Amino acid sequence: MHVISVNTGRATASPHTDAEGGVTGIGKRPVPGPVRVFAPGPRGVGASGVEGDAVCDLRHHGGDHQAVYAYAREDLDWWEGQLGRELPGGVFGENLTTSGIDVNGALLGERWRIGSEVVLEVASARIPCRTFQGALDERAWVKRYTEAVRPGAYLRVVQEGAVSPGDRVEVLSRPDHDVTVGLWFRAFTTERELLARTLAAGAAMEPQAHAKVHAYMEKYGK
Repeated sequence: MHVISVNTGRATASPHTDAEGGVTGIGKRPVPGPVRVFAPGPRGVGASGVEGDAVCDLRHHGGDHQAVYAYAREDLDWWEGQLGRELPGGVFGENLTTSGIDVNGALLGERWRIGSEVVLEVASARIPCRTFQGALDERAWVKRYTEAVRPGAYLRVVQEGAVSPGDRVEVLSRPDHDVTVGLWFRAFTTERELLARTLAAGAAMEPQAHAKVHAYMEKYGK
């Protein structure tokens, strides 16, 4: 299990974003290491947790619970077969393109050591948006991406440090519940009946997600 590439993006003009200034940082490219990884601060204030990486829409992206985004090379390869096009590392907006680790099967609260310094904790899944669809330029992309349930994982930074391409990924701990990245994604997109199950992740799930679950349960008596 290792990091294939570390990817960052610059703010670029786009007609597909609601961010102030009409810019997005979704178009990421591999960069040489080492790259500093850090806790960027709370949602709405903090941006990316990867040095040199732009996050432009702070209402919906960035902050401590979305500090780093990881996507598996295995899933990019699967999408290459579906789309009939090459998908280089970073094209989905991921900061870490990984190999050998089941990102979508990871549990919320699971901790990974990257290289010798950095410790990251799985926090949630990536929800696709129109900015992502516009950047990839694929018809009905949000729907297709959602149906595939290959969302990749957002991670928070537990221990800061530097990461580089080729760094080993080691699973340090796995919590005692069944809330995977994939299950969380399904619950918050197409299978709302699963929302109550996500509460088993406890404090590993960000406060905004807890609030949404409780609001749903109160409204529908679940």
